[in-house]
Amino acid sequence: MTTSPHEILHSIFGFDSFRGPQEAIVNTVVAGGDALVLMPTGGGKSLCYQIPALARPGTAIVISPLIALMQDQVAALVQSGVRAAYLSSTLEWHETQAIESQLLDGRLDLLYIAPERLVTARMLDNLARVKIALFAIDEAHCVSHWGHDFRSDYLGLSILKEQFPNVPRIALTATADPRTRADIIKRLGLERAEIFLSSFDRPNIFYRIAQKQKSLDQLEAFIRREHPGDAGIIYCLSRNKVEKTAEALNQRGIRALPYHAGLPGHVREENQTRFLREEGLVMVATIAFGMGIDKPNVRFVAHLDLPKSIESYYQETGRAGRDGLAANAWMVYGIADVIKLKSMLDQSEAGPEFRREEKRKVDAMLALCETVQCRRQLLLAHFGEELAQPCGHCDNCIDPVPTWDATEPARLALSAVYRTGSRYGVEYLVEVLRGERSERILTNGHDSLSVFGRGTDLADKDWRSVFRQLLARGLLQPDPEGFGALTLDESCRPLLRGETTLMLRREQTKTVTPRKTGGKPVLDIPAEDRVLWEALRARRRQLAQEQGVPPYVIFHDSTLMAILAARPRSLHEMGRLAGVGEAKLERYGEAFLDVVNEYA
Repeated sequence: MTTSPHEILHSIFGFDSFRGPQEAIVNTVVAGGDALVLMPTGGGKSLCYQIPALARPGTAIVISPLIALMQDQVAALVQSGVRAAYLSSTLEWHETQAIESQLLDGRLDLLYIAPERLVTARMLDNLARVKIALFAIDEAHCVSHWGHDFRSDYLGLSILKEQFPNVPRIALTATADPRTRADIIKRLGLERAEIFLSSFDRPNIFYRIAQKQKSLDQLEAFIRREHPGDAGIIYCLSRNKVEKTAEALNQRGIRALPYHAGLPGHVREENQTRFLREEGLVMVATIAFGMGIDKPNVRFVAHLDLPKSIESYYQETGRAGRDGLAANAWMVYGIADVIKLKSMLDQSEAGPEFRREEKRKVDAMLALCETVQCRRQLLLAHFGEELAQPCGHCDNCIDPVPTWDATEPARLALSAVYRTGSRYGVEYLVEVLRGERSERILTNGHDSLSVFGRGTDLADKDWRSVFRQLLARGLLQPDPEGFGALTLDESCRPLLRGETTLMLRREQTKTVTPRKTGGKPVLDIPAEDRVLWEALRARRRQLAQEQGVPPYVIFHDSTLMAILAARPRSLHEMGRLAGVGEAKLERYGEAFLDVVNEYA
């Protein structure tokens, strides 16, 4: 096998050139250096260790937290002619022994393994007996308590530096703020590692955040308008909501599967396998699903509840459009989401410093939702990256949000909280301001308050928006007891005293659609190409089913798009397309040429 990174890139993976910092990272690791790589999902992190694994002598050991990710990566590598395997709890004992024998005999280029298995005495003993090309630590943010997905198993990985000091290590993650980066370096002993910080921008993703109204109706309209028949992921905060949403979508004719930690293991595994291998399925899930999911043609990620941090939001939305083609990040949220997240933190048994940090993250996520500026600019700024000009590819850029002077309504809202004793939630406070003579209001005597009926000039939804934005700005806080009541924050005093004014965003009810799609499906194949496109997908699906692998392991959508555009008539022409390496050309070239020639 060739040892030139460029030759490996072309002959194995079918690409003519590296992207961004890939070449510098590869050269660093090939030369035996350590690296910390921060690169967005879909940016090509895997190649940064897969190519050095093939260029250096020995077997590369890849530490990965999820079985599904290992299976996906190994299946894709095997399709490209690479000797790869994984060790996991899903294997039978004889299968494990066979893979260990391959490792000890030097017959593996890459071995994927979970962190908890790596640190066992048996595994460390085996590794001490073989030539190791490198250690790759994927999803490296898992080692940090400040990361959005801390996993205690990752703490044991400090042993790599101690027991294998001369083996290069590369740690990779798509999301890590400066504090998490420092933690990764400290815990993994990467003080001498070269740091590669790529742009966090995902220009192919259109970001859209809207006020929650009838969220299921909003979601259905979005999917039918822009993603009919597309694969997507929908995130919900609770297990109960996951199951209800999946059931409702199926009833409405949209194929959906549930996924959360409360489902039996075999059900989770079956649903995940179906999502990876079938086309056009929607997965409704809690955050238990998704890290390391390699499916490149997820065309949308939707959130029906507010994520707990910008890191979580970025990681989850980053699962859309990994193939570089157009994708959507769509979210609806409401004031109940804000109260629920903050109340959960108040009731947490975690230490005060951790709770403060998590509340700060919720506030940053709220700021992203409530901003009237370019969402991408604020999102990138959170990771320390400046975008000089508005992106032109988010809802606020396409349809700028109007603002209004909400000083007096905000004072009324704050006064309503204070005069009702800071014991009530938003709906009750809106009823007081709107002058509703409900039984509860009359019983409490709140119809005699000075604020009663003073807010009839605003509709219910507008008052809810005011309260939500006051929460987002920290002028109101949820009741620490967790009963949904609101309390005043000290920071609201200048506003109440008339020392400052307040401009808020005016909510819009119209639907915003990406400029590039105009409300059409994101991958809007021209009518004259639709028959060939579906025929190419059908051939890919047939080949995948025959081998028991996901369709994208055969070819990504982006490669099918290249075939559609180029209409190759020979193996030579086919081999020049991005994503068609030598092994895949030999295996599948004729099969896809037959389809092109049939529809020529």
